[in-house]
Amino acid sequence: MMSKSILENDWNPLLEKEFSKPYYLELREFLKEEYQNETVFPPMNEIYQALHNTPFSNVKVVILGQDPYHGAGQANGLSFSVKPGVKIPPSLRNIYKELHHDLGIPIPRDGDLEKWTKEGVLLLNTVLTVRQGEAHSHRKKGWERLTNEIISLIGNREEPAVFILWGKPAESKRSLINEQIHCVLTAPHPSPLSASRGFFGSSPFSKANAFLRENDIKEVDWSLQR
Repeated sequence: MMSKSILENDWNPLLEKEFSKPYYLELREFLKEEYQNETVFPPMNEIYQALHNTPFSNVKVVILGQDPYHGAGQANGLSFSVKPGVKIPPSLRNIYKELHHDLGIPIPRDGDLEKWTKEGVLLLNTVLTVRQGEAHSHRKKGWERLTNEIISLIGNREEPAVFILWGKPAESKRSLINEQIHCVLTAPHPSPLSASRGFFGSSPFSKANAFLRENDIKEVDWSLQR
């Protein structure tokens, strides 16, 4: 479980050292017990779905979430995304509203964002697992150290990327990013509690594409039509 061979693309050599560090080995043991004794999301084979779907060399945009959805059947290893057929969560509904307002894209019928990951959008949570019904239950167990390394690897590479940081926890990662190379877009979180304070009207999707265009990188096709 959770061995370094779990990543078969170009993330593997970049993260190989992390996977053998004491903090990660402790995290592994913690997760073994949690998956044996509790209901934990996402399913074990989807923990690293964001990295599987979007290789390091393909990353154009990073959208940072916090921890996975903690309701049954929701989390699929991609930040803000849910599996087809699952009710669209409120934050994602607001993301869809802004997508429509920003680019005129029709509001999708489901919450599956996998198509974005194939376009080069890394949908990364800062904590990759959670216990059912207990938000933030796997915080400060080691995940933040690993995901900080992932953010730093992209944030310090030479190929430009866009970081979309919604809310204060995501914004706190800004120091890991070299803004002389990369574009950082911040706004309040799309949660119904904060979306009206500046998330709506922030136009992150068109701004991300404008930056990619300026850097001769193919734009992201944000449409989610199936």
